[in-house]
Amino acid sequence: MTTITTKDGADIFFKDWGSKDAQPIVFHHGWPLSSDDWDAQMLFFLSKGYRVVAHDRRGHGRSSQVADGHDMDHYAADAFAVVEHLDLKNAVHIGHSTGGGEVARYVAKYGQKADRVAKAVLVSAVPPLMLRTASNPEGLPMEVFDGFRSALAANRAQFFRDVPAGPFYGFNRDGANVQEGVIQNWWRQGMMGGAKAHYDGIKAFSETDQTDDLKAITVPTLVLHGEDDQIVPIADSAHKSIKLLRNGALKTYPGLSHGMLTVNADLLNADLLAFVQS
Repeated sequence: MTTITTKDGADIFFKDWGSKDAQPIVFHHGWPLSSDDWDAQMLFFLSKGYRVVAHDRRGHGRSSQVADGHDMDHYAADAFAVVEHLDLKNAVHIGHSTGGGEVARYVAKYGQKADRVAKAVLVSAVPPLMLRTASNPEGLPMEVFDGFRSALAANRAQFFRDVPAGPFYGFNRDGANVQEGVIQNWWRQGMMGGAKAHYDGIKAFSETDQTDDLKAITVPTLVLHGEDDQIVPIADSAHKSIKLLRNGALKTYPGLSHGMLTVNADLLNADLLAFVQS
């Protein structure tokens, strides 16, 4: 396995495919998954001549199940450690869900230095803030996220079956084309990771206010969001993010789910490629 060790001792697994001379596309996965969630995109961009890189977030997938550091600051620092190790320049960073928060924090804090980032993409991403607060009254109530924590602590295996079988891919909608392999692959990725990382990660993706991160990003940034996203409501995320980005573009998809990068990969891949090449 290809890993690096961070300054605080976490072993981070990563994939690095393609010519080292090609432009890098770096993928950041969502909670509670792994870099495998980007299989369709990595194979697609590899076939187009790009260098594709993805890592498993600490506590997820094949990275070490450390007890601490499950927050956006560490997520971004770990991503930067991979980028520095590979000396990636002029990269396009694409993040899904929690990975979108990781991209926003990484680009704002590290990525615009030394020409390391060219563009960014936020897919069904959690910024600017999911939680309902006095300053964010449209957000989701804490009870929603407490319910996630309770379900995870009580029976993580069942919870990780129910989420993909239901709202994540919109398989709970009438007439949905339910794909059993997709459900099982979500479960497989989730159960590879550690319960502590997944439990703490709920706080990271729901309570981290990334307003300042979005304001600090100057590179071209594409925001993609499904209009039937039951996990990260579009009104709380994409519609707010685009107002904060200095150089942003928004594209939404009627009827598509939170997991559209998997179940609508052909559509998403074409739009991602067009942005990368623009």
